[in-house]
Amino acid sequence: MPLSEQEQRLLDEMERHLMHNDADVVHTSRDGRSLSYRNIVYGTVLVLVGLGGLIAGVAVPLVVVGVIGFVLMLGGVVLAVTPTRGTLKAASPRAAGRRGPSASFMDRMNERWDRRQQDR
Repeated sequence: MPLSEQEQRLLDEMERHLMHNDADVVHTSRDGRSLSYRNIVYGTVLVLVGLGGLIAGVAVPLVVVGVIGFVLMLGGVVLAVTPTRGTLKAASPRAAGRRGPSASFMDRMNERWDRRQQDR
């Protein structure tokens, strides 16, 4: 069932508004910080090691091993969720098209969508 003209116009307006506002939220953070995948991986490994220590501390009646395991788990979570201190500059939509072949698939698709919307 095709949409009426009013429904199609409303849908197009909602898409433009969503793409304009949400693209800014996705690509930039408030203070120029972002999560590092390396920190997330290291934090996850640290949490797993700490969990093993916690289980070992419960299995063996040594409270110290369990406490050390818990501290390792806590440190892993903190490491995983701590943003990097490097500054990120928000790219303008026109400068985003000049990223070259290293841009991600979603970035390229968003750029193509933006170009189509600007041509209308």
